[in-house]
Amino acid sequence: MSDFLDQARTFAALPAPWPGDALASIRSALTAAPHKVWILDDDPTGTQTVADIPVLTHWDTATLRAEFDQPHAGCFVLTNSRGLSAAASRTLHEELARNLRTAAEERTFSVISRSDSTLRGHFPLETDVLTEVLGDFDLLLIAPFFEAGGRYTLNDIHYVAEAGQLVPAAATPFARDAVFGYRESHLPRWVEAKTAGRIAAADCRSLPLETIRGEGPAGVERTLLAAPSGTVMIVNAVAQADMEVVAAGMLAAEATGRRMLARSAAALVSARLGQRPPPLLRGPELIHRTPHGGLIVAGSHVPKTTAQIERLRARHDLEAIELSVPDLLEPAARAGAVALATQRMNDALARGQDTLVFTSRELVSAADEAHNLEIGARVSEAVIDVVRGATAAPRFLIAKGGITSSDVATRALGVQRALIQGQIMPGVPVWALGAETRFPGLRLVVFPGNVGDAEALADTVTKLHSPLS
Repeated sequence: MSDFLDQARTFAALPAPWPGDALASIRSALTAAPHKVWILDDDPTGTQTVADIPVLTHWDTATLRAEFDQPHAGCFVLTNSRGLSAAASRTLHEELARNLRTAAEERTFSVISRSDSTLRGHFPLETDVLTEVLGDFDLLLIAPFFEAGGRYTLNDIHYVAEAGQLVPAAATPFARDAVFGYRESHLPRWVEAKTAGRIAAADCRSLPLETIRGEGPAGVERTLLAAPSGTVMIVNAVAQADMEVVAAGMLAAEATGRRMLARSAAALVSARLGQRPPPLLRGPELIHRTPHGGLIVAGSHVPKTTAQIERLRARHDLEAIELSVPDLLEPAARAGAVALATQRMNDALARGQDTLVFTSRELVSAADEAHNLEIGARVSEAVIDVVRGATAAPRFLIAKGGITSSDVATRALGVQRALIQGQIMPGVPVWALGAETRFPGLRLVVFPGNVGDAEALADTVTKLHSPLS
């Protein structure tokens, strides 16, 4: 417990936030020199801090070229690469980066490699590929801060807030991920471990909170310009205002010609686009006008999701349909399990009953990354088969877990381009689905596996039923 920090006491001892309005300067800079920010999102939860920004699920050159001409300051491209093997992610990012370069023609653009605020994902592979295809970047910023999820970076150590304590990320269940596990919370050492020593911890630079809060955007700009080309820089932040100062400094440094690539969580995205997380959406405006019940689909296996499912079932009258993972992995049992679950789901939705489709909670894992990814893919395919079998649009649809959300959107519903409406709960985005989808006009609630307390999923369903929310 000696590495744990008391959150309230720690934050009270920090320097006061920068008093200026960094967001105003960001918006001014974007107006004076507009260029598109492309956010390559390794699962759909990166949309959890913005509104009125599109999400693409296809990245052919024509689609990207058309999006360059749209007025939005940025655009998400959903790669869902956290659910892919390293080799598949490399192939995807090579294609995407080449197409971006071609579609841009003579236009300038910026890239953010958006990934998990608890450090899971294909790093450094994805940033390496972007550098190989798009050309060398002067700086690679590592910025996993995400306030709504309780993820803070202080003194170059990344923390997860739990019960009033700041817990080093490597001491949380996220670090024991079967595919993307890690042992370092100190981000320079994390970089060294992830790059197998290619980038030494001692060679990483820090953008400290003292600079961000004491010197503002000008201090950030000086720090970014002073770092040698090729530097990895750790971004410290404990409030969204800190990230806005960082984004303002980034824009100023970029205006001098310095090229930067960021590997970040969602907080830097909204700041770089000149947004703050907007007011929460009201539940009634998200309801699809139909007599059918609502549908909740849960595939995430992190302990937080399991606790949320338990509270959801305790608080709401649901048709709960459990998909046994061992059955889904057994060819002889899979088809029957999927067919039965689909029938039960449609029967319940037709009688107006809210329905939960969830995978069994006992984690089934293999001895290596490739087989763990294969298990995840096979389970996800079964979940998608069930959702794809829905015969009518539900009143609402919540997809729980990043990979689950992506697969529901792209493979079950056929999303090609969606518009982010905002958030229904902190860190929980809502997409408006287009005419190309199975259920045009449906709102998809993209609920990350690692966001919210134990009551958050149940609270979301309550909000969707409340006429006053």
